[in-house]
Amino acid sequence: MATLARRQFLRFLAASPLLGYTAAGRLFAEETLDSMNLPEHLIQSPADALDIFDFHRVAKHVLPTSHYGYLATGTDGNETLIANREAFERIYLRPMRMVDTSNVSLDTVLLGKPIDSPILLAPVGSQKAFHAEGELASARAARAQGNLQILSNVSSNSIEDVIEARGEPVWFQLYPTNKWSTAKTMLQRAEDAGAEVVVLTVDLNSGSNRVLLGQYARADERDCNACHGTGPDDWLATKPMYSGTGSVSADWDMSGMTWDYLGRLRETTSMKIVIKGVVTAEDAASCVQHGADAVYVSNHGGRAEASGRGALDDLPDVVAAVDGRVPIIVDSGFRRGTDIFKALAMGASAVSVGRAYIWGLAAFGQPGVEKVLEMLNAELAMVMGQMGASSVADIGPEHIGLK
Repeated sequence: MATLARRQFLRFLAASPLLGYTAAGRLFAEETLDSMNLPEHLIQSPADALDIFDFHRVAKHVLPTSHYGYLATGTDGNETLIANREAFERIYLRPMRMVDTSNVSLDTVLLGKPIDSPILLAPVGSQKAFHAEGELASARAARAQGNLQILSNVSSNSIEDVIEARGEPVWFQLYPTNKWSTAKTMLQRAEDAGAEVVVLTVDLNSGSNRVLLGQYARADERDCNACHGTGPDDWLATKPMYSGTGSVSADWDMSGMTWDYLGRLRETTSMKIVIKGVVTAEDAASCVQHGADAVYVSNHGGRAEASGRGALDDLPDVVAAVDGRVPIIVDSGFRRGTDIFKALAMGASAVSVGRAYIWGLAAFGQPGVEKVLEMLNAELAMVMGQMGASSVADIGPEHIGLK
């Protein structure tokens, strides 16, 4: 009788929203939203995937515990991580009928350059933590599917090698440090390698409280010192873009950074400047005022601060403040073609995905990333056809409504 009761209880948990809580009682968004509590199924190849969440399940299964925690974490109680996904639920789609969508095109223009899709690969650092080829596998997949790639400056592979794998320049993401010579060295290196755009990330200047990462790391029984070292600065030695800069972890304190930093960038590089991590109308207006070439709405996928507000919720204020003067990019929580369509309808010029393609990388390497990008491109094209928009330029506010 006790065994039967236990089985019944486990079946109850399997169908319960309670399963979406971690051992510490915190809701884990990726395991609760977009889920119908179906039996767990691990796909055997990218071709078996029905949506990108199939890759998430495999990634969670194959990654070392702490590596998965790094990928999955939000801040504090994951409030912002959860809010990112919940924001999409408040927007509904408005199909426009009797429109010729026999030839749907994802082609668009961003910062004066034609691109094959408005879906970009967001900068994600340390990709060798998820697959042995790291950013090289992602670059080859981006090349195969025609998606623009933004390279993290804490990448596992050098920008020179990634551009070679991509077959064309990537954008270079920059974390500012209080050691200007470090920024200057990396900016020059990126520009010499062929990068035409620098993406200055401004939302981690005071650090972040990644509790979920700590919980996963605490549960990892491996000895991680062999890869990460024992000192606070050992991890920087594994990052090619910091080679020769002499930087240490303390240099990452940028709590004193102001808008004057953009002027220093402009004096140092001819690359176009994108400001990433903007979530308010005030900051969006300041970006334009101080000469940014594009505004990038992002809360770092819920990893930067516990604002408890989704990036999609911030997008309308930023769009209004920018008023068409520069392009707007957005990321944080995008998982489906419908998500991407909603952001484009709200005024975004392009949408970046991060965790989504890393799930594919962790699960199957380059073929996994290729399939994720192929699926997202196809899903966006499909919803464009459903909504009566044959081109990205045709997507507008008439296609969405607020619940």
